[in-house]
Amino acid sequence: MTHEILISGFGGQGVLSMGKILAYAALMEGKEVTWMPAYGPEQRGGTANVTVIVSDEKISSPILSTYDTCIVLNQPSLDKFESKVKPGGDIIYDSFGILEPPTRTDITAYHIAAMETAAELKMMKCFNMFVLGGLLKIHPVVKMESVMLALKKTLPERHHNLLPVNEQAILKGQELIKQ
Repeated sequence: MTHEILISGFGGQGVLSMGKILAYAALMEGKEVTWMPAYGPEQRGGTANVTVIVSDEKISSPILSTYDTCIVLNQPSLDKFESKVKPGGDIIYDSFGILEPPTRTDITAYHIAAMETAAELKMMKCFNMFVLGGLLKIHPVVKMESVMLALKKTLPERHHNLLPVNEQAILKGQELIKQ
């Protein structure tokens, strides 16, 4: 099993963190992993993205031109990466950040009301965890226990009190995702 994922959105939406948590979780399960962020001035306000490959076999290259799954959290990301989804692949988009939804008919499009739900539940800092939950519902590439261990590893210790809230956001994201 190899799954090639691209996550893209505005800097500050937790794109890179989401990729890092996914990569750590896969490593903890003994899987082969690459995590390749792409950002610069984009980190605060422009578009940032990260490629994560999770595999049971050796990964030949972290450089990809197409992906099994693209997660896009804003319109510029959708415009840039919709064409990069492999036929038969899927795209996950936050319904708040997208004005014109995906149009391709050879992929499956899923929307998730992550931003809206995060605002309603006053959990804005967990926005990316709602989205991660949606991804894990469609493609359970790692176990929930591994994600929680990865969160514990990546969050500074002073924020470990937020682990239950993040877990709640992931579980809610699994409920929110719709085709």
